[in-house]
Amino acid sequence: MLGFAFATLLFVLPFIAQKGLSQAEIESATSSYYLGRNGILNGDLVDLPYRILQKYSITFLGLSAFSIKLPSIVIGLLLGLLLILLLNRWFKSNVSLLASCLIILSTPFLFLAGNGTPLIMLVLWPTLLLWLGSKIQGEKRPKPLYSFAFSLAMLLSVFTPYMIYFAVFCVLFVFLQPHLRFIIKNLPKLPLSSVIVLMLVGFTVLGISIFNHPDTIMELLFAKDFHIGAFFGNILAGLAPVFSWYSSMENVFLSPLISLPTLALALIGLFSTTKGFFASRNSIASILIVFCLVITGFNPDAAISLILPFSILVAHGIKYLLEKWYGLFPENPYARISALLPLTILFGIIIIPALLQYIYGYRYNPSVASEFSYDLSVIRHNLTNEKLVVKDNIDFYRILEASTDIKIVESAENDQTIAFLGAPEKTPENYELSKIITSPMGDNSDIIYIYTYSEKEGE
Repeated sequence: MLGFAFATLLFVLPFIAQKGLSQAEIESATSSYYLGRNGILNGDLVDLPYRILQKYSITFLGLSAFSIKLPSIVIGLLLGLLLILLLNRWFKSNVSLLASCLIILSTPFLFLAGNGTPLIMLVLWPTLLLWLGSKIQGEKRPKPLYSFAFSLAMLLSVFTPYMIYFAVFCVLFVFLQPHLRFIIKNLPKLPLSSVIVLMLVGFTVLGISIFNHPDTIMELLFAKDFHIGAFFGNILAGLAPVFSWYSSMENVFLSPLISLPTLALALIGLFSTTKGFFASRNSIASILIVFCLVITGFNPDAAISLILPFSILVAHGIKYLLEKWYGLFPENPYARISALLPLTILFGIIIIPALLQYIYGYRYNPSVASEFSYDLSVIRHNLTNEKLVVKDNIDFYRILEASTDIKIVESAENDQTIAFLGAPEKTPENYELSKIITSPMGDNSDIIYIYTYSEKEGE
């Protein structure tokens, strides 16, 4: 029942809250749709796994907000399941379930699952690798399948920007952590050798591609326009919506990105792990925070990856609270039952405001709502077989021609009816404005201008 409710929320909420498309989603859909074999062979490898999914989604379903967001929705379902499985490896079932519910129903997670860009991969790959690693770590004789899946996931993850750093982090952490180093030494030869061979082959192919196309390495390691002087400024910009109650900067993240109760639980979890810091699960959360801050210096949007370490710390916080409560009444069964009421209140004041913030914030917060465009949905609902004059993002709107009868053109032609996306610089000669189609936005809501041919008197 919880799984069905979660899946329903992920498929419904993005189209109630963030109905429009951000510029990043438009660019992602455009690059994904025009991805071809020649592009891959020519070094077009950045975010390749996600772009392949998005390309087929748009190809089969046509260009729409749903087809653009569908890969993130599906990956969001997988990510929610992986978070539950990962936390369940490290904590008791009650703690992992409660912590997972708090995270997957939080504003940042719901935003990721409804955002049609590869940003969600920054959280998926570390979560998947940590879970697969825990399956290898927790067994005396790990199954070769998990070792093979771990190496394949690590190989695919390096196509996502900044995940090369995480791969290096995993290798260094294994060598520096005594317990993990002992496990690696005692791995069976078959899974260990398969991991090494697969990683060497994969990274060799990737290295050859990067050698032939050096621009690719800049996108995988840093960002297209990154310069070292902007590093600390990017961190401040990325963290601005994380802890502040209001951000004057216009971006796609609501403020605060991490709610105050969730932050309090995470801080409790952080302080509760200080004694056992060198235990693998404890140190992973703290080191992951440092990793997230580093990649935020390359790209402010990468601050969203803090979801993973926060989920681990929140689980530690819940575990600490439950242990302290039960420690007060170790022999009293009524104390355990009475804990249900404060727990229900606590989770209610965390989850319900988070859902309301997500739904209404993305619709009515001016600094966020203005970052989303309703143009595509307005076009699909109001035009059928007209010619539409487009100036910006013309490659994106030309994708409509594959699934609709709308013809995208760059300039007005001699037709009975001409539609313009946005107000034209001047009224076409011999045409009169017949209709303006608007969106629900408060500002710049005039989306489509329709002109009809009008003969002059005496002609």
